[in-house]
Amino acid sequence: MGAFGGCCGTVTEKSLSSLAVGEGGVVSKIGGDGGLKRRILEMGLVPGTEIRVERKAPLNDPVSVWFRGYELSLRVDEADAVFIRPKGCAGCGGGCR
Repeated sequence: MGAFGGCCGTVTEKSLSSLAVGEGGVVSKIGGDGGLKRRILEMGLVPGTEIRVERKAPLNDPVSVWFRGYELSLRVDEADAVFIRPKGCAGCGGGCR
């Protein structure tokens, strides 16, 4: 996925596992196969949820995130399936200004 470039610039989505500690945004989509996607959605990580990376273990597994007032640890394969866009960006391909 591309780097955060701001709204109406470059591709604005990143996987959750690629974010640095303290970085955050809004969940834009959930990837993965049926079982993985369902498990992530059942944990409350649905598109539109604001999220922030709190901690990462060595080798980025697990990734600890904060959203909706609680903290959750995700395995790296789960974090790879969660795509984030910058807060305030509609996720458009450009032209929203």
